[in-house]
Amino acid sequence: MSIIKLFVLPGDGIGPEVMAEVEKIVAWLNSEGVARFEIEKGLVGGAAFDAHGAAISEADMARAKAADAVLLAAVGGPKWDGVPYDVRPEAGLLRLRKDLALFANLRPAICYPALADASSLKREIVEGLDLMIVRELTGGVYFGEPKQIIDLGNGQKRAIDTQVYDTYEIERIGRVAFDLARKRRNKVTSSEKRNVMKSGLLWHEVISALHVREYPDVELEHQLADALGMQLVRRPKQFDVIVTDNLFGDMLSDVASMLTGSLGMLPSASLGEKDPASESRKALYEPVHGSAPDIAGKGMANPIAMIGSLAMALRYSFEMGELADRIERAISLVLEKGLRTADIAGGAKQILSTAQMGDAVLAELKAAHS
Repeated sequence: MSIIKLFVLPGDGIGPEVMAEVEKIVAWLNSEGVARFEIEKGLVGGAAFDAHGAAISEADMARAKAADAVLLAAVGGPKWDGVPYDVRPEAGLLRLRKDLALFANLRPAICYPALADASSLKREIVEGLDLMIVRELTGGVYFGEPKQIIDLGNGQKRAIDTQVYDTYEIERIGRVAFDLARKRRNKVTSSEKRNVMKSGLLWHEVISALHVREYPDVELEHQLADALGMQLVRRPKQFDVIVTDNLFGDMLSDVASMLTGSLGMLPSASLGEKDPASESRKALYEPVHGSAPDIAGKGMANPIAMIGSLAMALRYSFEMGELADRIERAISLVLEKGLRTADIAGGAKQILSTAQMGDAVLAELKAAHS
């Protein structure tokens, strides 16, 4: 059994608390001989700025590149609001994405039946929801040039952001979506704004050609991004895998996340390209929630999204889909028993701490393993 190297970045706020629950599970997996994980820890975000004056140090960046996968909890907080822009906590996350060439962001939106009433939508609309948004992460309007503000004189300014996509960028994110769909319900919805954007026209053309050429067995549909946003709220269970660009993916994934009832429940993955020789790929796994500085240190944070991020790492980096299923099943069983942290408490009589919720998930894992 080969050693799997995990580089762990607890980050800021509630990050260290939720990451500690993942470390418990990893330690148990090691003790049971299920896998052999080696954990190395580093600093990112505000914690790295306090220690090194940078959002991530060169040494920790090198460790991230050498790892089999990176687990990151959360960055940021008001403590660092006044630091220079290029060393703000979020710059550490952006550098990880850039230097590891992580172009595909996977954002699942899963509504566990036990939490359907926590959603702002009716139970029948969201119960059993299981969709995946695949967002292109390194191109588009966030990175296109020119990007500037020009002083026109007479009190007028002009802001410019440029939406740019090349064929290869669209093809590679499309392949991720189609490959995922083949392992799920075999349906891809591609989303852009081809009615008003040239980049949308190219996106539609490239995804359509890729479908015909390499994935004719997968169902493909196209939806304009604004219409898809409406459909996510109207009838979200019609979707399986949604693939879209950086800007629309940013917005649509946040819409989808709120269908589930709590941001504290949702993991994510950011993937690089597969190495042709080893079939391995650089990858970063993180919850979609923030650092929640208002509850940091109080033991109130929900660790489920962080634990779910470990499950995604097992599935997408290490071909351990069965073990990932077991972790996700353990989470589901905990929720079915009515165990809750504060963010998903509803009318629950007993509210668990971060550590207690982590212990409950681990207990279900142990029970299934015995």
